[in-house]
Amino acid sequence: MQQSSGTSAKAFHLHLVSDATGETVHSVARACFVQFEGIEPVEHHWPLVRTKGQIDKILRNIEENPGVVLFTIVKEELRTALEIGCGRLHIPCISVLDPVIHALTAFLGLESSGKSGRQHTLDANYFDRIDAMTFTLNHDDGQSTHDLGDADIILVGVSRTSKTPTCIYLANRGLKAANVPIVPNIKLPPVFETLTSDSGPVIIGLTTDPRRLVQVRRNRIRLLDHDADTDYVDPETVRDEVATARRLFGERDWPVIDVTRRSIEETAATILQIIDRDRENHA
Repeated sequence: MQQSSGTSAKAFHLHLVSDATGETVHSVARACFVQFEGIEPVEHHWPLVRTKGQIDKILRNIEENPGVVLFTIVKEELRTALEIGCGRLHIPCISVLDPVIHALTAFLGLESSGKSGRQHTLDANYFDRIDAMTFTLNHDDGQSTHDLGDADIILVGVSRTSKTPTCIYLANRGLKAANVPIVPNIKLPPVFETLTSDSGPVIIGLTTDPRRLVQVRRNRIRLLDHDADTDYVDPETVRDEVATARRLFGERDWPVIDVTRRSIEETAATILQIIDRDRENHA
């Protein structure tokens, strides 16, 4: 382990090895190393590992750049080769899925299939996600409001409250997510008058701290090289804008999520909880 140049963070090599896309092992790795302060992992990604020759190449790289190895490999021959090679190099080598698979095997009394990448199979769920993504892109930022009733979820909020990225995240989970902006002095599309809580999509208001919103908008304007002297970033105007949106959410009895200090993933997780409660209430 070494000190990262220019900072006090400890840099270390992290090898992520997978026989599929590597998304799972990467997510597990990120969930783990964010628990440690002052570290800077140098990630080496090794996806689609299917042959012994690939394992040999990976081991040579690990020898040159020693560090922790996390892997998701199903084929026993390849797992064994990687584990033996890492053992020879005295390198920690961890299968991130083994504890879960072993626990499920014991609980269910069933053996796992031993097939890699099954979560990426082109099955009905995959095509449902594609349909959801298409719907979401076609209904971004108030587009195509005529068929908003076909959505699973509609996010409503003032500009720069993470509506679009949250919708895309939800679409990747198979939900048809639309978002509609609240614009000062402009009414919501008429279709909202026809949407009912009993059979229509779940509608959620997103809000944020006005001071934080001003900062976000100023950064946006700076990136676009636009004139910064505008109501869009005027603190008093933004406070009124956020307050008006909150009143609207209250009048319509929509659940509200404050995204001020939330990541996209945290906001989406809260939305999924709201959807689950809504489904239970209407079951």
